[in-house]
Amino acid sequence: MLKEELQLLQEPGSYVGEVVKVMGKSKVLVKVHPEGKYVVDIGKNIDITKITPSTRVALRNDSYVLHLILPSKVDPLVNLMKVEKVPDSTYDMIGGLDQQIKEIKDVIELPIKHPELFESLGIAQPKGVLLYGPPGTGKTLLARAVAHHTDCTFIRVSGSELVQKYIGEGSRMVRELFVMARERAPSIIFMNEIDSIGSARMESGSGNGDSEVQRTMLELLNQLDGFEASNKIKTSSAF
Repeated sequence: MLKEELQLLQEPGSYVGEVVKVMGKSKVLVKVHPEGKYVVDIGKNIDITKITPSTRVALRNDSYVLHLILPSKVDPLVNLMKVEKVPDSTYDMIGGLDQQIKEIKDVIELPIKHPELFESLGIAQPKGVLLYGPPGTGKTLLARAVAHHTDCTFIRVSGSELVQKYIGEGSRMVRELFVMARERAPSIIFMNEIDSIGSARMESGSGNGDSEVQRTMLELLNQLDGFEASNKIKTSSAF
């Protein structure tokens, strides 16, 4: 093991790029910052089926040959968010919420377990649910239970964690949160205290803090309804 690590350290450095487009069976278009975009060859040891747009890759600095697929770059703060492969909570642990359990089964559990029903009817799947109520009424437990019964990864985040003081940081964290959710799909993102970023829109002359909160919320809406929206990711928000 030590010998392999030593050989790795002695190898020349590589350029880190992002795949823009797969071009045939042996070439890809890669964006390398700040140099630009290049059409590069794929190394013989690389499985091209694992390469998709936005994949991070390493290029040899002498020949620009793609020789390594890198993991997605995720903010450390996003990695610290509570992630459970499959929670151990069940519907039997919840009392007095029979109607709510039935509704969340229809909105989240049914689309995940039987997506073909929605395809045959030609209707879009629900993106998620909004739970509301005083603290201690079972909102988090209900979200954990549906993740358990659908074998989904459960990702828990507080809306206040997405409120950042620097412009663009909150929206970037939302993007990386959904990147992590896609990698662990099928997954359920539970956003507690969603009202911290889901306030009413302010006028354009309002302060920078309100503008940043609005950017974060707009990015969340884009992830739910945009081009990269996924039926394997459901959201459960609470306030």
